[in-house]
Amino acid sequence: MLAVWLLILVVATAYLAHRRTAPLPALGMVAGYLVLMGLFSHAPTWLLAVFWLVLLVVALPLALPEQRRKLFSAPMFAWFQRVLPPMSATERDAIEAGSVWWDGELFSGRPDWDKLLAYPKAQLSEEEQAFIDGPTEQLCAMVSDWEIGQQMDLPAKAWEHIKQHGFFALIIPKEYGGKGFSAYAHSQVAMKLATRSGDLASTVMVPNSLGPAELLLHYGTDEQRQHYLPRLARGDDIPCFALTGPLAGSDAGAMPDTGIICKGQWQGEEVLGLRLTWEKRYITLGPVATLLGLAFKAYDPDHLLGEQEDLGISLALVPTDTPGVEIGRRHLPLGAAFMNGPNSGKDVFIPLDFLIGGQDMLGKGWMMLMNCLSVGRSISLPAVGTGAAKFTSLVTGQYSQIREQFNVPLAAFEGIQEALARIGGNAWLMDSARILTANAVDLGEKPSVLSAILKYHLTERGRECISHAMDVHGGKGIIMGPNNYLARSWQGAPIFITVEGANILSRNLMIFGQGAIRCHPYVLKEMALADREDQQQALLEFDELLLQHIGFAVSNAASSLLLSLGLGRFSEAPGDNLSRPYFRALNRLAAAFALIADLSMMLLGGELKRRERLSARLGDVLSHLYLASAALKRYHDLDYPAHSRPLLCWAMEESLGHAEQALDELLSNFPNKLLGCALRVLVFPFGRRHKGPSDAQDAQVAEIIGRNSGDPALEELLAGCYRPQAENDPVAALQQAMDLLQSVQPLQKKLHQALKDGQLQEVPGQSLIDAAASAGILTAEEAQSLHQAEAARRVVIDVDDFAKEELKLGRGKVR
Repeated sequence: MLAVWLLILVVATAYLAHRRTAPLPALGMVAGYLVLMGLFSHAPTWLLAVFWLVLLVVALPLALPEQRRKLFSAPMFAWFQRVLPPMSATERDAIEAGSVWWDGELFSGRPDWDKLLAYPKAQLSEEEQAFIDGPTEQLCAMVSDWEIGQQMDLPAKAWEHIKQHGFFALIIPKEYGGKGFSAYAHSQVAMKLATRSGDLASTVMVPNSLGPAELLLHYGTDEQRQHYLPRLARGDDIPCFALTGPLAGSDAGAMPDTGIICKGQWQGEEVLGLRLTWEKRYITLGPVATLLGLAFKAYDPDHLLGEQEDLGISLALVPTDTPGVEIGRRHLPLGAAFMNGPNSGKDVFIPLDFLIGGQDMLGKGWMMLMNCLSVGRSISLPAVGTGAAKFTSLVTGQYSQIREQFNVPLAAFEGIQEALARIGGNAWLMDSARILTANAVDLGEKPSVLSAILKYHLTERGRECISHAMDVHGGKGIIMGPNNYLARSWQGAPIFITVEGANILSRNLMIFGQGAIRCHPYVLKEMALADREDQQQALLEFDELLLQHIGFAVSNAASSLLLSLGLGRFSEAPGDNLSRPYFRALNRLAAAFALIADLSMMLLGGELKRRERLSARLGDVLSHLYLASAALKRYHDLDYPAHSRPLLCWAMEESLGHAEQALDELLSNFPNKLLGCALRVLVFPFGRRHKGPSDAQDAQVAEIIGRNSGDPALEELLAGCYRPQAENDPVAALQQAMDLLQSVQPLQKKLHQALKDGQLQEVPGQSLIDAAASAGILTAEEAQSLHQAEAARRVVIDVDDFAKEELKLGRGKVR
């Protein structure tokens, strides 16, 4: 009976903490229970004394605030100031950039699912849908990825179409002659173009993400907007943005490019301006740009503007025909044909009104970039990664049905099914995250942490899909030529891993490094107090925050325990019978993540910044919780369709499995081994529950992407993917072969049955179809149908070959 009393005490106390009951009422309830326990439980006196002592240790600091601040909060505040890592201006701008959205809910350890599900479903307007069905579809149809690679440029008709239909002006408001499209529509356009050609997508998406238009919209002066935005919308100006240089990649604080405040001649008058010297590279659209956005460090050594000499990172718009601007030769990013190259300038004079936002924005460039990047990275690169996943789902699902080995389709082999499932499952999961995040931007958010999550995970998963597609296609995938629809995607995959923050950097430093401070309910507020001039007032506020922070940690610890023991199954959760257990699983992992993140920051302080593998694993947990949230939101928005259930199950098991794996590895490498073991008991009392999709779930997803067009699950998975119709198109040939082979399936069964029954014998030098026709098993029309289907199969299987003369390049030529 004593054991029952103790169990009730532990569970009830944990439940009060889990419910985040106010401290004094909770302590009162515990005290009342201890009185009853002393009267009726026959508990030993020493045990009751220990319980009362613990209760007093907790209650006295709450009851005696002056003593608490002096003996506890003041030393904690001093420790916090001591371990707080130094933060550069660029790091501070990065952390303060953007807004906190669903990532903050996940960091709370108790996400409000009703809040997520209440957000409106992402939808296109009639105008946006018409643009995708019309000009976007037409643009895809007028290019060939192979020909783009051979010519190292888009065809002239594609450039003209892009300018004529405003593809560079998707985000520019209508008042300036742009499309004024939503972030979701922008994402849909970029994704569809990416399913046709990565070069085409890159050309269109860069001016619509991090570029002059985005910066002008948020920070430009009225005069700058009125002058440049209509020109950009019409395609009179082609923009690029120059940030990265040879000596400073991701470390913008180390950029050597300078702008010196000085006086100079401009259009016949002496004006105050900047003398710019820079060297940039990797600049997309740089070789054809007419308007150069430029990042540099501004200095005022002669104090023409004031006492401060180092003014900080600044941004300017420089027409490329400005004297002294040098547009270099082209880069070839792994043979990709989108325009990319270096540019430089030495002592190039520009007036101060060339600064984006004018003189008032001098020195605020990094903040401007970080805020715009938080939006752009939410859309462009995630759209490209998702496009790769959808395209490889389309072609690999069809090819695996058409191509046979040992007289059975490739899709029948379990090893192939594993690859097909990874492709199709990733495509649906990635699309869910892409849609949710673009919708967040349309709701007014600037999701800086979520944009880093999407950039990393959707480009990595896109690369994974391309790799699996290459494996399934085998020899078909490695022979270059117009019939190979995969090779250029394979070549270009590392490009999207590298740009806009290399993925190693994004995973190891940015996702959790930024998220821990930006999304945590207390840390950023505590950090702000550390630099407060009035330290006495800062201590008072820190004391209040510290109490809340401790309660937050205790609550998450209690939630981890109760939910890990399975008591969460009795709590309410949204969704249907399939999704409800997944919501509860995310509740459990969110509480565990919040607890371990807190303890990691407390134990390591600023050292966590250098313990990149620990930081990366914490970022992985947050990332997979977000991906899983997106999958559940999509399933809800679709109104729980039965055909989506296999896709949802795969996505959830994938995300939960990776989240648990990251937590497992984190605890195995926790700096304090004893605490790591204790946390493992708390988080995984029964071991890991999710280890990824099962073989059966893989098989279900693999079967979906092998279906013919029109199937609702397949259409949902491939939504937005360009599907060519031209007869000579190698991707269209897949669908044509699928249709023909499906139409002759009864004839193939008839042929195989005749072989099995001994009615038909193979004749050397004669096809089986012709032998069956000669034997009267097939009519002439049936034999012709089978020949046509097999010819279509052969068109799909065939690869290209070239004469020696076709492959010979002239001296100095590059291909």
